[in-house]
Amino acid sequence: MKIYTKTGDKGLTSLIGGTRVPKSHIRIEAYGTVDELNSYIGLIRDQVSSESENIILKEIQDRLFTIGAVLAADPEKSKQKLPDLLPSDIELLETEIDKINEYLPPLKHFVLPGGDVLISHCHIARCVCRRAERGVVNLALDNFVDDKVMVYLNRLSDYLFILSRKIAFDLKTPEYIWIPRL
Repeated sequence: MKIYTKTGDKGLTSLIGGTRVPKSHIRIEAYGTVDELNSYIGLIRDQVSSESENIILKEIQDRLFTIGAVLAADPEKSKQKLPDLLPSDIELLETEIDKINEYLPPLKHFVLPGGDVLISHCHIARCVCRRAERGVVNLALDNFVDDKVMVYLNRLSDYLFILSRKIAFDLKTPEYIWIPRL
């Protein structure tokens, strides 16, 4: 399989289903941001020491590929069978968030990113996840997008925040709290 097709040289690309759209199309922006997020999750995975966290992050990467495939398909023309995002995928994130939250100290202030490279990577991924969510919400204004995609991205950003706090806790790194200057 060749990596280059020579069909995108004029700024167009094909969706699953054959529809040609500009590379600046809102749908391309949405799944491109999900792809960027997946790369950041990979960076986090490369640094975590916990096997259980690595397994969860791999599952998240798999689901982000599912979301990318769904977003890359023209919902009106694609006849290709695509992988599904399931309610259980969202429940997994919620379960992990609840499990981690049980042993973290209560959050009393906003937390500033930083303290360790891995913590900062979690925060960067969280921000990219929020951007992906905004892009999908924008796409959904005029196009069909399965609601589970938006819910999953919303929960994933929460998970990434909680994961950053867990990593700080495990590393015994004090959280940088934000105290507003008033």
